[in-house]
Amino acid sequence: MKKTTKRRLLQSALLLFACAAVVVGALGYYANTALEPAQMPLQFSLKAGSSLKSAAQQMVDAGMLAEPALFVILTRLLGKTASIKAGNYEVDRPITPLDLLRKVTEGDYTQDVITFVEGWTFRQMRKALDAHPAVRHDTQGLSDAEVLRRLDLGEPSPEGLFFPDTYHFSRGGSDLAILRRAHGLMRANLMEQWERRAAGLPLATPYEALILASIIEKETGQAAERPLVAAVFVNRLRMGMKLQTDPSVIYGLGEAFDGNLRKRDLVTDTPYNTYTREGLPPTPIAMPGLASLSAALNSPKNDALYFVARGDGTSQFSRTLGEHDRAVTKYQKSGRR
Repeated sequence: MKKTTKRRLLQSALLLFACAAVVVGALGYYANTALEPAQMPLQFSLKAGSSLKSAAQQMVDAGMLAEPALFVILTRLLGKTASIKAGNYEVDRPITPLDLLRKVTEGDYTQDVITFVEGWTFRQMRKALDAHPAVRHDTQGLSDAEVLRRLDLGEPSPEGLFFPDTYHFSRGGSDLAILRRAHGLMRANLMEQWERRAAGLPLATPYEALILASIIEKETGQAAERPLVAAVFVNRLRMGMKLQTDPSVIYGLGEAFDGNLRKRDLVTDTPYNTYTREGLPPTPIAMPGLASLSAALNSPKNDALYFVARGDGTSQFSRTLGEHDRAVTKYQKSGRR
């Protein structure tokens, strides 16, 4: 019996050793086999405070890794769990998981930056990209429609599809790669806010929410007033009232706008003239930030239908036309909303 037991223990030990050898061999093969993302250069960001699993998943979402489990195991075996550094990274050639781990633990992140500002139009974005000396200008000379095709985006316009933020990249990085990241971030933020939206909103799709958020962004620079402005437009949409928002009219005028919005502009019909047409304009009119996205989808419940600028950067909100007319008389002679 003792010999049988010893034999079984020896067999079990040998089996465990063989299994361990297979696992180590497989992990070694994985660690030293080059990853080849579908597109290169590939840029990705690791958020501050991310756990190892979260960082690995962020690389999966960006297309850097196929799945996170083996990378997590490799990182733990090498004792690098707490060493991953937040930042914006770029990979411009095939790279092994081992080299990728070195990259994200040594903080080999990109240094050049470009900032897209809340409220900018796509034209302003392209101007900033074209003027940046460290950017490779792959979109220069392309029409907006051609840029959309290069990015595999099916929306009717590039307006509002990109998130205003500061983006880090390696010198010589493509403007298409930067735009792709900015679109991914806008989509992620928009969908997160859409999932949290208030019930009963007069918005059928996330794209409609993006349009509304872009109007809110252009209507006020006061963070505290964005939800109140949003409430006015949501109330108007529910009631079938025209939005009557000047920024949309101005956007529709394009380069013809000379800085002075005239009465004739308000009565000349265009797809963006919210004084002549009901509902939302056909596309966003600018890049909304996170606060405007949140306001569009979670505005406070109130009865306000009008607002007028006080002249000090804030607005007076009113429930009735009579209240609004008195506010217009008090604060300005030519208020409209």
